[in-house]
Amino acid sequence: MDRTAVVKVGAAASASVCALFGGVVLAQYIVAKKKRAGKKTRIIEMIITDFDMTLSKFDVNGKRCPTCHNIIDNCKLVTEECRQKLLQLKNKYYPIEIDPHLTMEEKYPFMVEWYFKSHTLLVEQRIQRDKLSEVVRESDAALREGYEQFFDRLQQHSVPVFIFSAGLGDVLEEIIRQAGVYHPNVKVVSNFMDFDDNGVLRGFKGELIHVYNKHDGALRNTDYFKQVKDNCNIILMGDSLGDLNMADGVPNVENILKIGFLNDKVEERLEKYLDSYDIVLVKDETLEVPNAILQKIL
Repeated sequence: MDRTAVVKVGAAASASVCALFGGVVLAQYIVAKKKRAGKKTRIIEMIITDFDMTLSKFDVNGKRCPTCHNIIDNCKLVTEECRQKLLQLKNKYYPIEIDPHLTMEEKYPFMVEWYFKSHTLLVEQRIQRDKLSEVVRESDAALREGYEQFFDRLQQHSVPVFIFSAGLGDVLEEIIRQAGVYHPNVKVVSNFMDFDDNGVLRGFKGELIHVYNKHDGALRNTDYFKQVKDNCNIILMGDSLGDLNMADGVPNVENILKIGFLNDKVEERLEKYLDSYDIVLVKDETLEVPNAILQKIL
């Protein structure tokens, strides 16, 4: 957004306050600007959002919720030996991912290494495609409270929802399908499994997506983004600084309202998040704020 229209909202703000500053400021700013230009007004043309720990919960009652990768890592389709190796990789690389003292460029090769090693281990397990729905159903996967209202309102108003995830696309799709919110306006771009003719995992499709190369992934999806009209307005949601690049492939963006979920290492990372996101929600396991904003502008 125009920096004069941006309001930073901290951890203690209520949903109504965030909606007031986020929704009203965005709406009034865009409406006024479009009226001056003599254009018809549609406040929001697209939602671009991360999935793990953005649409899904970070924890419930102090217990970490699984990411899409975690759901597979800890399922019955994976041997105990493999599970321990995956956990060792997480313990090594996750601290690097969230280290506030390293740049994204410095973290990049470590993320590639982590994903490559993890995916190689999963391929060795010969995971069966027809078991994925059961694995998701038996997992502790949890979407943030208010997810039905979020997805249903956007479907009702025909607003495209672009979910851009560094997780496992097959698992992600199964989560939102089982939750009843995989509507026609939702598109998922993620790391999708490649199964052989017998439905056994043999690799992964396309280019690797990790948390710090979403800029490249966004540019590969420019054809999808062309459905959005010129001078479009976007709400972007993420939980990482790497998520800030998810809209890079969208042509002619006029305004972006960036909502950041800060889930972990708050004291060390809060300043950078406040510098990067328009609204920062600290340890908020709901979609109350985005829903309140959407209610005001749709």
